Amino acid sequence: MSVSLSRHALPLHLGKHPIVASSRSKSSYSSPFANPGSTAFIGSVTSVKQLPELHGLPEVVVIGRANVGKSTFLNAVLGRRDIAHTSKKAGHTRALNYYRVGDEPGQLALVDAPGYGSRGRREWGDLFSAYIASREELRRIYILFNAKHGLKETDKGMLAHLHEQCLSSHGTRFTLQSVITKADTLDDDDITRAISTLRSEIFEAAPTCLPPIITSCVMRPVFGIEEARRNIEEVCGLVKKV
Repeated sequence: MSVSLSRHALPLHLGKHPIVASSRSKSSYSSPFANPGSTAFIGSVTSVKQLPELHGLPEVVVIGRANVGKSTFLNAVLGRRDIAHTSKKAGHTRALNYYRVGDEPGQLALVDAPGYGSRGRREWGDLFSAYIASREELRRIYILFNAKHGLKETDKGMLAHLHEQCLSSHGTRFTLQSVITKADTLDDDDITRAISTLRSEIFEAAPTCLPPIITSCVMRPVFGIEEARRNIEEVCGLVKKV
């Protein structure tokens, strides 16, 4: 499965540009993900007034429909097995959960947002909307979609909402990046068609959303996670494209 997935998916995700350190040589640059043990849970936020003061650390936030595999994705990106709690019951995340990434004082902050959809709650959506409207440190929103389930109406609604938010800020404060999870659940014959359909539907709902990074967290080695890490490093200004 890994060979087939790599062959079909690689031309479709964002890995077109090599990434190098912006102000440091490749040999001296230390990725914030290089030492998983340095990642620390900062705390949970249930109101905008509780947002932590992180002295200007760039932030990225991860969101998705309940049960899209968000916690599993976060654990894979952070290189930890259980720092983001996974549950068989959808809707486990009920606050903005903050993680400092990189050796102290940290190089970036990663935020885990509550899931939306039928298992979500209005107050969680209100908190997320207030967060993205006010948080100056926010650099990119990563929105996750299940490869097998495709886009639901709630996904399209969220994409349209975030697209409008990006337009209102002229794309200068934060950008929107799609991520496809659980690519391993697709048969070889279905991968190209399913991902092509997802790309088209994402663009139709949110033209400002960047094409998807395709991932699987159960394959060994995991698929697409290094691309996601490089993407986060780039948007946080730690590395740049050449």
